[in-house]
Amino acid sequence: MADKAIYILAGYDSDTEQYLSSLQNALYEAGFSGQQTKNIPQHITLDSFSVEMEQKLIARLQTLAEEVCEIPVTFHHIGIFSGSKVLFVAPDTNRELLELKELFGPLENWTPHTTMLIDEPEIILQAASILLERFSPFSGKVTALHLYEFWPTRHILSVDLKMAAN
Repeated sequence: MADKAIYILAGYDSDTEQYLSSLQNALYEAGFSGQQTKNIPQHITLDSFSVEMEQKLIARLQTLAEEVCEIPVTFHHIGIFSGSKVLFVAPDTNRELLELKELFGPLENWTPHTTMLIDEPEIILQAASILLERFSPFSGKVTALHLYEFWPTRHILSVDLKMAAN
């Protein structure tokens, strides 16, 4: 189907997942629902591919899980993309995160972020005030890669990255 694609998502450790989910749930509890995909892990989207690439991507992720170490990330800010329809929490960019992204595609026009809400600009601006009240800087880790197909949502594979040597 032409509107289907496979996405590679960078997933977080359980504490980061829990904190980001709590921020998003605060928006839901305040009455915001948005158009973002629900019921998937908090993540950074790394790239998308045609559905014909599924088997190659499964093999690639399984190999990378043995080669790539967990990546420390620090979150200091929230943001709104141009057009004001996407509210997000963003990790500071670091070398390891950029190298992970480049394993799947070019860095051009890529901003690492975790979407909190997708909606109309006036709703995003209202939601931003709630997110600003609740957000505090924190550190976490990218610990997994997820493979999903969208529309409808289908989880294909998740792999854990190697633990970083101390």
